[in-house]
Amino acid sequence: MSLAKQIEEKLTASFAPEYIDVQCESHMHNVPEGSEMHFRVVLVSEAFHSLGKVQRHQAVYSVLGEEMAGPIHALALHVYAPDEWEGEAPVSPECQGGGKNKGQM
Repeated sequence: MSLAKQIEEKLTASFAPEYIDVQCESHMHNVPEGSEMHFRVVLVSEAFHSLGKVQRHQAVYSVLGEEMAGPIHALALHVYAPDEWEGEAPVSPECQGGGKNKGQM
């Protein structure tokens, strides 16, 4: 099972989301081909209704503790309560580090 699928299953079990999208964005970074290290998660759940942004992120990190300690290097989180969700989350920017853009100024 891919790490993205594992993340999706854990978050679905914990937050019963109305919407979830987990994307591996490792291909956008200077990592070996086939790596699963950089992820973007869009998660819409009633569980976030009374939580602030930091508390929401902490809740996700708590569920993904094992993955955060191991294979995940970067995790872009876009977490919403259903009444905040407008059907779209920000797109991740292009990688600017790790040698990806060496020589460009």
